[in-house]
Amino acid sequence: MQIRLMNRDDYEEVLEMMKVFYASPAVLHKASEEILRRDIEDCLGDMPFLEGYVFEEKGELAGYAMTAKSYTTEYGGICIWVEDIYIKPSYRHQGLGSKFFGFLEKEYEGKAVRFKLEVEEENGPAIEAYKKNGYQVSAYLEMTKETQ
Repeated sequence: MQIRLMNRDDYEEVLEMMKVFYASPAVLHKASEEILRRDIEDCLGDMPFLEGYVFEEKGELAGYAMTAKSYTTEYGGICIWVEDIYIKPSYRHQGLGSKFFGFLEKEYEGKAVRFKLEVEEENGPAIEAYKKNGYQVSAYLEMTKETQ
């Protein structure tokens, strides 16, 4: 499997994967197509906080991920948020997610002090996969305020 930055040629296929992901029980908020398109444009543009990746297997897109950068004062450094990670059903259970997490750790070695993601409590298979890759359940209660 090859993991690479998203490019313009990936746009429509990534958009279709995002539609599936955001219509699934894996997310609480069902983002509009307008927002999904903006996310892809930000990955492809000069947005310094967001990166988009695709997972390519034998010339076919097997999935995508988006990561966002922030700073954690608690740990004194860069935090990489795994915002989205989606693997097409026919490519699941082949270690692609683990390969992506390993890729991120290597990519940000010596730069990031924390990796973070959100998962729905009912998504047992994802939780187990994340735990297998060293992620733990955080005791913090997350609070948000949306402006749009």
